[in-house]
Amino acid sequence: MTSALLKPSMLITPAGRTQRFTESTIREMSRLAAQYQATNLAQGMPNFPCLDVLKQAAADAINADINQYSFTWGDARLREAIAAKVATYNGLTYNPETEITVTCGAAEGLAGSLLAFVEPGDEVIILEPFYENYLPNVVLAGGIPKTVALEAPTPENPTWHLNEATLREAFNDKTKVILLNSPHNPTGKVFTLAEMTLIAELCQRYNVLCISDEIYEHMVYDGERHVCMASLPGMRERTITLNSLSKTYSITGWRVGWMLAAPALTHALRKVHDFMTTCAPAPLQRAGVTALGFEQHYYDTLLAGYEERRQAIITMLDDLGIEFAQPQGAYYLLADVTDVCERQHLPNDRAFAEWLCKEHQVAVVPGSGFFHTTQPKRYYVRVCYSKTLETLTDAGKKLAALKA
Repeated sequence: MTSALLKPSMLITPAGRTQRFTESTIREMSRLAAQYQATNLAQGMPNFPCLDVLKQAAADAINADINQYSFTWGDARLREAIAAKVATYNGLTYNPETEITVTCGAAEGLAGSLLAFVEPGDEVIILEPFYENYLPNVVLAGGIPKTVALEAPTPENPTWHLNEATLREAFNDKTKVILLNSPHNPTGKVFTLAEMTLIAELCQRYNVLCISDEIYEHMVYDGERHVCMASLPGMRERTITLNSLSKTYSITGWRVGWMLAAPALTHALRKVHDFMTTCAPAPLQRAGVTALGFEQHYYDTLLAGYEERRQAIITMLDDLGIEFAQPQGAYYLLADVTDVCERQHLPNDRAFAEWLCKEHQVAVVPGSGFFHTTQPKRYYVRVCYSKTLETLTDAGKKLAALKA
């Protein structure tokens, strides 16, 4: 073949859909944190170890030669363990043979759910601000993202909250899916029963599927209660519940998650999952059985630890005079850095995040990465507190210079 027949690679253009979103801002900030040796309060991963018993369970599974493919929809023991935990904690019964599918983390569950049910041109409602994976996955599935902005905190209503009229207006005959995340990333909001009931009512009225991301279900503070969308009347048959081992057991790198759904939904989900990844890592699936068998004491201790970390970050931001809505769940909050931007002559939240990382060695995520249609009037950054108290204390010392 002559060189004249070869075309430069620059003429090979990527699919147009890849031009509609950027690379991950969260992971970008983690790279910047490594570059500047900054304290990483950006990416939502613990910097403390999981329990030794889980490490041993993983090693035991590898040594027992559980190193080949599992069944496509997941290790049977793990699916049974998921069913038992969901029955105990959520009060819901799911058949491990026909209604539970193990995935490579909740991230694969999200992508697979959208690919299984969204046709090109279908509208997908995303509550804004949103976890940054949501919009790209809708676009890749061919859907049309339709964002509904949460109302920002006010003195009268100090939490991020749904506007009923705005949500009702978003639903129509083209709506196929709504993405729900409670407890919520990035705000730390826990959706109220009234808000969940409103979403359920609209899903049933317009025949809409709810994909409910509930990976922070064990991190709920101040007497708030996690409500599983599938537990509401009329919603079990039209909800795909996503969850994973990652956050609850501090093993974000294991990449073991699951989808709960009625048989008719699961049939489609499993076909997509089969050809996306075949199966999640087999030895880590088996080790997950140990995690899901923990007694209530484990979850009580987990929550107490995160309550302590939450208080540390609240105290730090209060001391700095930075405003925020107190998180009700998960391990994030959105901090309002508008005043700091003005004092430092920084034009936006991204400039603030880069300046903070380079000049003060603390990494956070620009809040604009969690918005698409409606950019807020204030500048926000997401702060993650799934870190040791020592790490949070160190961040506080570095940030002392920001005090007004």
